[in-house]
Amino acid sequence: MRTTAATLALLVTASLASPGLGRAATWEDVVTPSSFGGYGALESEWNYRYPWGSDHNGSARMYASATDHNHVSLSGGVLTLRASRISWNEGNSSASPHLPIRYHSGAIHAKDQVLVTEAFPNYEVRGEFQAPSTRGTWPAFWLTGVRSWPPESDILEFKGDNRNWFNTFRSASDVSTTTVGVSAPGSWHTYRAWITKVNGTDVEIHYYLDGKWIAKHTGRNFVGKPLWVILNLQMEGSSGSPGPGGDTVYRARNVYIGRTRA
Repeated sequence: MRTTAATLALLVTASLASPGLGRAATWEDVVTPSSFGGYGALESEWNYRYPWGSDHNGSARMYASATDHNHVSLSGGVLTLRASRISWNEGNSSASPHLPIRYHSGAIHAKDQVLVTEAFPNYEVRGEFQAPSTRGTWPAFWLTGVRSWPPESDILEFKGDNRNWFNTFRSASDVSTTTVGVSAPGSWHTYRAWITKVNGTDVEIHYYLDGKWIAKHTGRNFVGKPLWVILNLQMEGSSGSPGPGGDTVYRARNVYIGRTRA
């Protein structure tokens, strides 16, 4: 794992807004932007599709592999997820609410998980994204529990308009949500979460957009629970319908995960 000057600068900046960050902590890179430098690098740091397979809560089914880059592709350090409308009947999603499959799309998830503990009390998760925001498009960059749901933290989530949803789920009915309008979501913007342990069970999550602090949420009972980091382009569902008739793209670059070692 590497420590860079840029990372150290962000660490110092984040420490000003993150109570409890030890100045003597060691910074470690977990996933670096170089993971989008080529397919070999991608496949060493990320897995294709969702951790649980191809289906989730919308009308897109994820298709990608080491030999299939129609919906997950790389070029010049940029990852592109592409959702394509299909014209045939592929049945319904296997995940609730079991919508009819109308798209083939792409998802990846990091092989390394975010796990806040006494040994690793702080994490940073960030990336730059060009996100679709028209009706029926549902891009996301998010963390979700490996062993249970919740916990969940949504760093980027657009649901059919130009508002980003920063969400922290403690249960299905106990949710902190901060929405913020984004000027031209299809242009490059930086989305970031700083997660810091505040006691034996809880974390604080600081959300940022383009370097500006937006909100602080409390993640109760997040400590000691591993989280997947997922980047996906889902369709319809909470983003409305009907979705686009052609292709939709969602692009990412400089995606990064780092942590402090106490």
